[in-house]
Amino acid sequence: MEKLPVYHGPIGKEEGERRLAQDGRDGCYLIRNSDSVPGVYCLCVLYNGYVYTYRLHKDDAGSWAAETTPGVQKRYFRQIKNLIVAFQKPGQGIAMPLLYPVTAAQRRAQTHTEEAQAASNSLSATHSSPDAYFQQRPPHAAQGHTNRNKKEVRQALG
Repeated sequence: MEKLPVYHGPIGKEEGERRLAQDGRDGCYLIRNSDSVPGVYCLCVLYNGYVYTYRLHKDDAGSWAAETTPGVQKRYFRQIKNLIVAFQKPGQGIAMPLLYPVTAAQRRAQTHTEEAQAASNSLSATHSSPDAYFQQRPPHAAQGHTNRNKKEVRQALG
């Protein structure tokens, strides 16, 4: 899993939502560790301002599956990258096909850029709020997970 570019590690649900909200495009996605179930991963995809989360797990035979919409037959894949390719097509039992990978490398580069900007801003007369990025984003991009109401997500993000 560590070799997969979209794997972000144990970042937690809120951080995963924040990273997808920063991208803001329907169909952007990432994979993170599950907060609640050890050894399970979460495939998170943004659609209409909400983050939909699907558990990914490996069975005893070593095949990967995703827990998708009830009624959609579970499919098994020998490699996680094959599961991702399959879920890039419509009709796979998830809210939106996987269109835009949010890679951990992008996040590291973005963090480095933000740190450099923060350092240069601290030298100028105008200081920007650390939440200024979210205030400039369209409101739909920072609304968060489907089980949360919009007010809770806004409070969590900013």
